[in-house]
Amino acid sequence: MTALLFIGFELEAQDWPNLNRFRAENSLVGSPKNEKRVVFMGNSITQGWKDARPEFFTKNPYINRGISGQTTPQMLIRFRQDVISLQPKVVVILAGTNDIAGNTGPSTLEMIEDNLASMAELANANGIRVVLSSILPALDYPWKPGLEPAEKIVTINAWIKNYCEKKGFTYLDYFTAMADEKHGMKSELTYDGVHCTPKGYEVMEPLAEEAIKLALKTKPKK
Repeated sequence: MTALLFIGFELEAQDWPNLNRFRAENSLVGSPKNEKRVVFMGNSITQGWKDARPEFFTKNPYINRGISGQTTPQMLIRFRQDVISLQPKVVVILAGTNDIAGNTGPSTLEMIEDNLASMAELANANGIRVVLSSILPALDYPWKPGLEPAEKIVTINAWIKNYCEKKGFTYLDYFTAMADEKHGMKSELTYDGVHCTPKGYEVMEPLAEEAIKLALKTKPKK
């Protein structure tokens, strides 16, 4: 291993949640000026959304804060700087599939649920309306095959829906529109069974917009 490569690995290990990823961009985001700002917090599915359908973000007051490969504990650590500090009206959280894949180590369903709840409650405590998204369907992970994630995703999605009902948050159901009969993603919406094609994002966009409108009208329960 060369010295430069070693330094690169060391720096990555020191910035495990990737706090530096959006630091410069965040510094350029001013206070909202009469817009209903929305931050999309997530992993590669959120990051890829901006790459595949940039107009969705440029034509709306939407800020994309997706980082490929991330798990819910990483998102929770960067939540204050990448969401709360940007002063959005709404946050749309899409997370959990990489936890099931074990991207940052073993994770129970309860751990995923706890991290999702912590992000939602942090947002709510700071006056930000919460949209919690269902995890997208997946039969397998191409980078870690054999984990059989489909039923775990169904279980977590049921928890997310119930949690939103209990707290008065908005549940964004992508799963129903995107799942096939085996609880995998419909083939025309994905290029690898996990990540979306532009057509997949076309399905997601009106669902997200409707959820954002609903969140802006809904008062969380105390």
